Amino acid sequence: MRNNIFILSLGGSLIVPGEVDHEFLKAFVALIRKKTQTGNRFIIVCGGGGVNKLYNQAATKTRAMTNDELDWIGIYATRYNAEFIRILFSDLAYGKVAANPHKKFKTKKPVIIGAGYMPGWSSDYDAVYLAKTYGAKTVVNLSNIDYAYDKDPKTFPDAKIIENISWTDFRKIVGNEWKPRMNTPFDPIASKEAQKLKLKVIVMNGKNISNLENLIDGKDFKGTIVS
Repeated sequence: MRNNIFILSLGGSLIVPGEVDHEFLKAFVALIRKKTQTGNRFIIVCGGGGVNKLYNQAATKTRAMTNDELDWIGIYATRYNAEFIRILFSDLAYGKVAANPHKKFKTKKPVIIGAGYMPGWSSDYDAVYLAKTYGAKTVVNLSNIDYAYDKDPKTFPDAKIIENISWTDFRKIVGNEWKPRMNTPFDPIASKEAQKLKLKVIVMNGKNISNLENLIDGKDFKGTIVS
């Protein structure tokens, strides 16, 4: 994967788990900056995280909300986070956030920051379409878990770690329906599209910076590979 375009789906739980995690962001930005110096390029799609949760909870306590309305709140949370991350990268990043995954930016900048697009689309789905638009073959889903499991480990103590799995078997686990704020290793609709495009998706813990560096360098890494 060396010197390729890396599509990174950066979970909002890493950016704003409750408060902005500046220590993680400092290490993450430093790693990406370092890796661009060896010719790598990155498209980083930002999730909504605690910002989305805060406003969604407030909205539903105010009145009954439709899924589309809650999605729009989440979309603008991702765009706020994306602008923040873009500014952290300074001169390294393209000057606009990629809010439409069908549109390809013509730039020599090694970093592009992406965000939410429209209701019904998760940041995972955006990442898959950005991979299609830019000709990438792999999406790296950075979240707060080391691996995907065959079922929710918080509910089922006997849940088993998945290291390698086919799209057919993975989609049996996550299902075929997307719901706003759904908690799955990878969005079911994004999974369907990724299988269609023959993409590889890697699920890994974004906080493990050295592990992410191993992946970028083509070394052994800890995570789940879906292909």
